[in-house]
Amino acid sequence: MANQTLAHSFRESPILRPSGLIVLAILTATVVILTATGSRITLSLLAQAAIISILALSVGFLARTADLISFGHAAPFGLGAYGTALLFQHGIPAEVGIWLVLVAVFALFFVIGLVVGKLNGIAFSMLTLALGQFFYVAISKLRAITSGADGLTVSLPRSLFGLPGRTYQTPDGMFIIASVILAALVILIYLFEASRTGRLAIGVRENEERVLFLGYRTKILKAAVFATSATIAGVSGVLFALYQGFVSPEIVHWSFSGNALIMVILGGSLAVWGPVAGALVFFFLREWLSDLTEHWLAVLGVILIAVTVAWPGGITGVAKVLRARISGRERNGGGK
Repeated sequence: MANQTLAHSFRESPILRPSGLIVLAILTATVVILTATGSRITLSLLAQAAIISILALSVGFLARTADLISFGHAAPFGLGAYGTALLFQHGIPAEVGIWLVLVAVFALFFVIGLVVGKLNGIAFSMLTLALGQFFYVAISKLRAITSGADGLTVSLPRSLFGLPGRTYQTPDGMFIIASVILAALVILIYLFEASRTGRLAIGVRENEERVLFLGYRTKILKAAVFATSATIAGVSGVLFALYQGFVSPEIVHWSFSGNALIMVILGGSLAVWGPVAGALVFFFLREWLSDLTEHWLAVLGVILIAVTVAWPGGITGVAKVLRARISGRERNGGGK
């Protein structure tokens, strides 16, 4: 029965529609071409963009599935990064250590989700902001463990998940690894949304009282969605630590969470891939503006306001409108 349900979810997933397969093929070809022909600087930017896209994906997943906006997702990102650095220092087998970090992130944020899941709207956002800053202060002050503002150096093992350790710190190696993990997470989210549990989570988002009336325990489901979102952010943090080889408290600051939220706003959460598109646009727009002017933050703010006013749905909203217009023209043409 479980296998039949999984097979049905896979068949129902938008990723298997012709448009989804075309997009997947184009992205795969793009990764291969860029890896083969891109410069080292370009590949480094792409590797960083792919890692941060996973963080944006986690924020977008929470917004799309539970209609909850988090201002504190830098916390699980930072815990993933710091957890990796600390476990590597203590001689724990690398693969086991990474899985332990991700399981710990899920467990911690599941417990937190049982508390904050009772809130909605701005109250939830403000509480996640407070929690995020709590982790930032804790990491900054616990110098005996985290080295405070000095940060931690990540000592990579010789081999990790069957690949040489140095592969994770080369631009082309990390670009491919992060891109594969990003694609896998997008597909898994599509499968989740097509599953019975995913539909139930969306039902809670639309009308929690009705789902409660049907006898479901929405509190646990919301906590699980929150913890899953945090774990995806933790995956991004692990990849960040592996690639950069160094972690510092700045990655846990609320401004880092704000950047992830900006990516989601730019990309929109109407589609799973929206936050990823927003992350790529934000990342390269930031690089371009910072080279152009020292006041790039002000320019970026103006662009964000313009996008929010003109296209509230972000990139995915624009894509949805264009798709509707194209479909309308095809129907009208067929009618003639």
